[in-house]
Parts: sequence; structure tokens; C-alpha cells
Amino acid sequence: MANGQNSKRNAKRADRAFPLALPVLRARVAGIDIGSREHWVSGPRREDGQPNVRTFGTTTPQLERLADWLAEQGVESVAMESTSVYWIPVYELLESRGFEVLLVNARQLHNVPGRKTDMLDCQWIQLLHSCGLLRGSFRPADAICRLRGLQRQRENLVREQTKSIQWLQKALDQMNIQVHHAVADITGKTGLAIIRAIVAGERDPKKLAALRDRRCRKSEPQIAECLTGNWRDDHLYNLAMALRLYDTLQEMITAYDKRLEQELDTQLPPDHHDTPVPPHPKSSKERAIERRNEQSLRSHLWRFAGVDLTRIDGLSAPSACTVLAEIGPDLSRFPTEDHFVSWLRLAPKTGYSAGKPVKKTRNAMGATRVALVLRMAAQSVQRSKSAIGAFFRHVARAKGYSVAIFATARKLAQHIYRMLRHGQDYVDIGQEAYEAQFTKRRIAGITTAARDLGYNLVPIPKAATEVSG
Repeated sequence: MANGQNSKRNAKRADRAFPLALPVLRARVAGIDIGSREHWVSGPRREDGQPNVRTFGTTTPQLERLADWLAEQGVESVAMESTSVYWIPVYELLESRGFEVLLVNARQLHNVPGRKTDMLDCQWIQLLHSCGLLRGSFRPADAICRLRGLQRQRENLVREQTKSIQWLQKALDQMNIQVHHAVADITGKTGLAIIRAIVAGERDPKKLAALRDRRCRKSEPQIAECLTGNWRDDHLYNLAMALRLYDTLQEMITAYDKRLEQELDTQLPPDHHDTPVPPHPKSSKERAIERRNEQSLRSHLWRFAGVDLTRIDGLSAPSACTVLAEIGPDLSRFPTEDHFVSWLRLAPKTGYSAGKPVKKTRNAMGATRVALVLRMAAQSVQRSKSAIGAFFRHVARAKGYSVAIFATARKLAQHIYRMLRHGQDYVDIGQEAYEAQFTKRRIAGITTAARDLGYNLVPIPKAATEVSG
């Protein structure tokens, strides 16, 4: 009897709580269906309830008319789909005109009922936005977007330079000039000196070997033995062209580095312009930064963000630059580090829904640049004597190498969030301290399991273990 009364009472409460129609939270909003040749715009409905839809072209004068029309309609906020790159001019123009702009993932609008047409799509976007059912994707401030555009193009040039290095290697292999066996890096000081001399016309292996740097492990006779080959004209020409391309790209990358530093200078807080950069807690990493000529970039990034991301093990100055250029120093859009990790697509999948296992699918490809940088950083700490390196090895032993990379990248993302969001400095406790903490947690888990089974664990004295051994 009591259960029946409770069911009736809960049903009445549900009737009162559930709305009979979707409430309009914001009436002065618009929806735009983005296209390559025209944009369909739905403004607030007319007084008679009829749709208020207009079409505009994609040229800049047409976009200006679009913004003017939205202002005439009293629109305060605009939602649009993230269609290819066609949304970027519309977004930037409307944002500069003072509109609140929401960039909506197309997956949120994929299952709306009815036939998919441009006219209906823009009305659905406007309706869902007015009811508060659309979430805008993360997009940093306009100043960060300028920095991000420069950084992404620099990464494109680095990838192209990698191709030119492969072409250098191919031309040398075809001539059986084994520079990669003589030196560790063909783009290092000795490797480039030998390649430039070959392009200039030098063919004597002994003279080429004499260009070795004093820090090379191999002697001149050993290097000379690797530099004897066939000097075919077509291979030499390919080598010269690949070297010219490499030098050109290197000049462009250097120019982009200077331009990035200038852009960072324009965004520095007023009290950080002349602030001295504190020394790195690890002298070995600071020497490595100086050896790679990254000290200037590290200084600019520290003044820009207020924290030094290179303190985190595995993160170099270029990696920190990629992270800050993609997300900026302000992470207030992410309430917790779990939200940030999920946006980076570094959150592990549960694999269960409603208590049943579901098919595991590949993580979505959002935020790939930051996640890629963190995965590469995770690979670089697998032999480190730091706490993160010890964490990587523990996960690798238990669950495998690929899972360790994923888990370590997630941990790096958590440290980045704590530094940028809360200003917490990263302090490496070291491998031994981490091992001690891990052993303590392991003993606590084993003790709890034994107690649940009705046993008590008794530690064996160290002397007894030595005798038994």
C-alpha cells in the first residue's frame, strides 16, 4: 500500500517538474548554417510567429551586411556550425562587431528530426540556441588565435623540413655515402659540414673526415671509410636541391621563431616585461635548453604565462610553446582538470553503459596538437629518473607501453592545468620518493585485501630475510 502511494506521489511530482514545452531562455539569438557559397541565417521569429530567415553570400561585403542585419534584429548571441574553415571569417567578423558567438560541433545537430536542408538547419540552430541546448566549442581569445596561427604554420614548416632531411638521406644512400653511420645526426655540425663540402665539390674521404667535430665518437679514419662511394651526377644534383630546400626552410623557421617572440611580447602583462627569469630547478635541463638555443623562447613563454612549463619533465620550450599557443594561459573555461583532460581526449574510456560492456571505439580527434605533444613528451621520460619517469615504467609493466604513454600524457596534462589554472609550481619528488609512495600504497592495498579475507599481514624482519636468502 505504501509503495503505491509513493508511486502516485512521485508521478505527481514528475508531472509538475517536467515542462510541457521547451522554454525559451534567450529570445534575441540567431542561428547560421555555414556554407561554402552562401550562409543561411535565422533570426528571432517575427511577431506573427513566422520564420525570419535570410541568405547572404560569403564575400566580405556580404558578411558585413549579415552583421548589419543581425544588429537590426537586436540579436545578442549567434550560434553556427563548425563547417570546414568557412566559419572562420564569419566568426571573426561577428566577434569583432561585439556579438557573442558560439561555435557548435555538428554532432550536436546531427539527429534533429526532419529533412536536412539549409533553411531548416539554420532554424533548428536558432531554436536550440534560444532554449539553451547548444554548447560552444572552446576557442581561445583572438590574441591567442593569432599566436596559434603562427605556431601551426611553423609546425608545417618543420614537417616539410623533415621531408627534406629524408631526401638528403636518400641521395646519400644511393651514392653509398654512409654519413648516418659516421655521425649520429646528419643535420648536426659534422653531418652538415660534410654534406656542404660534398655539394661544393669535395670528393676526398680524408678531407671530408677532417671536418669532424672534436666531440664525435668516431675517429677520422673510421669516418673516412664511410665516405667513399659513387658520385653520380643525378644523385649529387638531388642532394644539392635537398640541401637548398633544407636551408630555405631553416631560414623560414628562424623567421617564424622571431615573429612568435614578437607576438608574445605584445601580449605580455605590463609587470612582466623586465622580470628576470628564475633559474631552472634542474641544471642539466637548463644546459640542454641553452645548447638548443631555446633560452630566449623559454624566457618569453615564462613572462607570457607567468609559469615555467619547462619545469615539467618531458616538456621542452617548443612543446610548451605549442601548448600555450593552442590553449593560451587562461584555462578558466575548464572548471576542473578532468574537464581539461577530457577536452584533450586523454580521459580513459569506461567501456560500460547501463552496467553492460560496450564496443570500444577510438578516441575522437579533438585537440590533437596538444595531445600529440604530450604523448611525445611521455615517450621522452620513459628512462627518466624523475617521478613521472617512474610512473611511466610502473604503468608499462602493468598494462603495456601504449597505455603507459596515454596515462603519462594524461598526468602531464593535469600538471599543466594546475600550473596555469592555480599557479602551482611543479616539483619533481624524484624516482626514489615516488617508488616509496608506490610501495606504501601497494602495502596498504595488500593489507586491506588480507584483512577482508580474515588474515593479518606480519612484516618479516630484515635480518630474517637475509638469513633465509
